[in-house]
Amino acid sequence: MIRILLAEDQALVAGALAALLKLEDDIEVLAQAKDGKEALQLCQTLQPDVLITDIEMPHMSGLDLAAELHSARSQIKVIVLTTFARSGFLRRALASGVRGYMLKDAPAEALAAAIRTVHAGGKAIAPELAVESWGAAADPLNERERQILRLAGEGASNADIAKRLFLSEGTVRNYLSEAISKLQAKNRVDAFRLARDQGWL
Repeated sequence: MIRILLAEDQALVAGALAALLKLEDDIEVLAQAKDGKEALQLCQTLQPDVLITDIEMPHMSGLDLAAELHSARSQIKVIVLTTFARSGFLRRALASGVRGYMLKDAPAEALAAAIRTVHAGGKAIAPELAVESWGAAADPLNERERQILRLAGEGASNADIAKRLFLSEGTVRNYLSEAISKLQAKNRVDAFRLARDQGWL
């Protein structure tokens, strides 16, 4: 039996996914988490075989959750299930140890097959994404620039960002200006939009 944990903040989607997966004889849905932090706690207590996670969730994104499990050398295999068909997200997911990347509009049997493949030690990536990612531009941002751009995109001031990340305002300004320059953006808002559209945030 393949033991699954679902991390999805939209209750309707989570319920539908759980119902579909329960129809499979060899898959057991242990629990559902409504955000990344709850999913991390459930991973630690339940130790599922496979975690299926959305990307954008409250408190911790699916990619941050995958990175956290990866850095803790967890044996839990991660499949990202998302609406975001962006090669930047796929690259970040793979760098975080994600074993599967599927789109939410895939048929249920494709997800079940991906779960079995990943559980057996393979990788499962939506074919349309795998093709698109070959020609995609590489992410020029480092992790700190991404953090700061995300906060700037949420409307946080330099002072707010500095306080939240325990940096000086001057350091925040330097990171922002470096990110703006790398993305050839007009300003912080433009840089945030460009990076988000590429799937780099």
